[in-house]
Amino acid sequence: MKNSEIDPLEYRLLEHGVDPLFPRRWSGRAMSGEPLAQADLLRLFEAARWAPSSSNRQEWFFLYTTGGTAEFDQFYSFLDEGNRAWCHRAGALIVALSRHVAEDGREQRMHAFDTGMAFQNMLLQASLMGLVTRPLGGFDRQRAREELHVPEHFSVQCMLAVGHPGEVEDLPAHQQEREKPNGRKPVGDFIRQGGF
Repeated sequence: MKNSEIDPLEYRLLEHGVDPLFPRRWSGRAMSGEPLAQADLLRLFEAARWAPSSSNRQEWFFLYTTGGTAEFDQFYSFLDEGNRAWCHRAGALIVALSRHVAEDGREQRMHAFDTGMAFQNMLLQASLMGLVTRPLGGFDRQRAREELHVPEHFSVQCMLAVGHPGEVEDLPAHQQEREKPNGRKPVGDFIRQGGF
């Protein structure tokens, strides 16, 4: 079974009537191994382009590679062992950076927040395109910084695996059972009118 055949709305209860776009986006692992086309990648980056940005600074920056290239092998080598077990079938790997020092030398306090919004735009666009995405925190940030020659005024935030839907059975056994959308805390658990 392909993970694209899994209906997230069977696993997720909506409390307050949001558009299904939001609960349909989930972080899968099963990918086909087919490299992502440049046109598809550019659509993801175009979505990121239109994210909100503090003072319109647009502090995000993305380094990417597609499957079947030497650069893919390099990006893949940054990953922790758990992510390597399935990530070799990603169609592309992306490293998300945020510029924390402006050209005039001032610290940009909203850099990570703004980059997160751009990243979310990419995730939602990928979901609309029927692609599988999984944000990755398990990787060696220092190696990525050094080997990709990331300037000091950028922070390495996270990686993203993106690809075409794959067969759940191709995942390692312990990850097959986990290849389904997870739930979320009820809204009441993370809001409060007024202060604490």
